[in-house]
Amino acid sequence: MNRDQVKGMTDKVKGKVNETVGRATGDRVQELKGGLQQARGEIRQSWGNAKARIRRQLGR
Repeated sequence: MNRDQVKGMTDKVKGKVNETVGRATGDRVQELKGGLQQARGEIRQSWGNAKARIRRQLGR
């Protein structure tokens, strides 16, 4: 796993926690922040997956 894959997964988990806490407490801002963190994590993880695929194809 590369750094982007790990950071992406971490952001997704943090986002899910924020979203859940926001929903449980009725804090709409925290809930939305969690959703954005999850999206950012998904994008970063996808970027890391693409980099790993390219490295494998190049044999590095």
